[in-house]
Amino acid sequence: MMAKFNRLLTSILIGTLLTGTAFALNGEKYLADASVTLAQAREAALKAYPGKIVSEELEKESGGSGLRYSFVIRHHTAKHEVGIDAKTGALLENSVEGKNPD
Repeated sequence: MMAKFNRLLTSILIGTLLTGTAFALNGEKYLADASVTLAQAREAALKAYPGKIVSEELEKESGGSGLRYSFVIRHHTAKHEVGIDAKTGALLENSVEGKNPD
């Protein structure tokens, strides 16, 4: 269990260094339940919609396995919400973020 936690913590730190994100992941309490690391999810999200990640969250939400990473990615003035399944790595959402994001 401690090894898995250390691996997840290392993934977060490396991912933060690589992406330049300086904000905290909301929902870190679910990291132990995720099979996909935060760094892997960030990579998949940026592949789906290239830009700069401006927020990220790990949340329980319907669809897929029920556990997803949600990223808001900005490219110029447009913002997209990209959802990555935290257990399979599947792309669950890639849509323009509305005026009232959840």
